[in-house]
Amino acid sequence: MLDWPYSKFLITLVITLLIGRVANYVLFEALIAVNRRKEVLGMGSMIKHLRRPCGWSIPLFLTIIALGAPAFMDPMYDWGRQLAQVFFVIAFAWTLIQCEDVVQDVIRQQFDVTKEDNIRARTIHTQLNYIRKIFILIVVVLALGVILMNFDSVRQLGTTLLTSAGVAGIIIGMAAQNSIKNLLAGLQIAFTQPIRYDDVVIVEGEWGWIEDITLTYVVVRIWDLRRLVLPLNYFIEQPFQNWTKTNADILGTVFLYVDYTMPIEPLREELNRIVADHADWDKKVAQVQVTNMTDRAMEVRALVSAKNSGCAWNLRCAVREQLITFIQKNYPESLIRVRLEKEPRGKGDEARG
Repeated sequence: MLDWPYSKFLITLVITLLIGRVANYVLFEALIAVNRRKEVLGMGSMIKHLRRPCGWSIPLFLTIIALGAPAFMDPMYDWGRQLAQVFFVIAFAWTLIQCEDVVQDVIRQQFDVTKEDNIRARTIHTQLNYIRKIFILIVVVLALGVILMNFDSVRQLGTTLLTSAGVAGIIIGMAAQNSIKNLLAGLQIAFTQPIRYDDVVIVEGEWGWIEDITLTYVVVRIWDLRRLVLPLNYFIEQPFQNWTKTNADILGTVFLYVDYTMPIEPLREELNRIVADHADWDKKVAQVQVTNMTDRAMEVRALVSAKNSGCAWNLRCAVREQLITFIQKNYPESLIRVRLEKEPRGKGDEARG
């Protein structure tokens, strides 16, 4: 059976935790009721993200206050106060991280990346996601430091090692040189914006979209659903193509190689007919031009525009298929062919024959 001092401690702990849980329940039920009557920007996200972490941080905060009473100043309760402080720091760090998620949800509601003209929204999302990763890293490091400082042995160890911190810092800095380089590159990318989320890029000869930007690397989703993973500093130090740097509109090209007997004007008329009925055309550009010629064929380029890369890809495929079908059906003699010409036999040949 427990001695009375420890029983008093456990009873206080149970009561404060119950009061905190009840207070958290009442608080968030009130917020839900308010949000049902009149939806407030960010209220739903706050209820979603903060209910669980506050369900622990509020009771633990009340527990720390209760254990600070004179009745628990005896050194025999030090372990209980330290344990409560450790759990409170963890719960509070969790709450801070979830608060950042609330801010992110609010900003995402204001800047919708699903809109056609989404350059500004993708810029904000790129910066926000990188700042979120930095924020989480800082919160975790600070929380770990506060937890360790709760223990006298750790503080004494830190004082002992303080004199060698300079040497250790140099060693760690040299070992983490690439990581620090990527971290600084990430900050530069977040605010100078050479790439953003969902940008269309060509890197390492591959065409794809920027899918994710982490603290150390960038994930490019290739058109065939492969993933190309590159370090952040690649996009600072290496050249690459960004097709949506200034806007999301894209010009799509289709090349055809046809015989010199192919008239160009019917191709122009057919292209206008194709794009006029196609949902992915943005009604800006539709041109047919002869861009090159060889000893066997002429190169014809169909140029069309679309509101984004996905629409441009579908439109290019449709234009290519239907123009080929048009030529096959109406001008089959204009498909590329190899000519063999037989010269007529001269009089000298006939005499020899």
